[in-house]
Amino acid sequence: MPVKDVCVRNVVHVNRDTTIHDAAQLMRQHHVGDLIVAENGFDSIRPIGIVTDRDIVLSVVAPRLEATVITAGDVMGPELVTCPEEMGVTECIHRMRQHGVRRMPIVSASGDLVGIVSVDDLIEVLSEELTEIAKLIAREQGREVRLRR
Repeated sequence: MPVKDVCVRNVVHVNRDTTIHDAAQLMRQHHVGDLIVAENGFDSIRPIGIVTDRDIVLSVVAPRLEATVITAGDVMGPELVTCPEEMGVTECIHRMRQHGVRRMPIVSASGDLVGIVSVDDLIEVLSEELTEIAKLIAREQGREVRLRR
């Protein structure tokens, strides 16, 4: 299954000059734990970084920096790791594990933002798949009992 089928498409994004104070307000308003830092084109959003709630706590709150001065560009990591939208879910999980990230922006072939997938999203999808397998096993066992009476 391609990761584009499971990613969240309504992604909250900011530009690199957005203050951490404003970023935190957006996270609260939209009930999300991350924001994509992006450069907006005419009709595209090109991701260049990500800021998570953990980044804010460790990089701004804990060292007591001024959240109205520090920007998303200051806090985002130096290299953004993404997955192409056609990549399979399993391959995306491997990439996330390889890079030690819990959230992965999903991009089109041209590099435009398509969505984002998190570990939580993937656990939900995989648990639904496992539930269907468990139902299959139970049904097969019930069928066998009926046929072998």
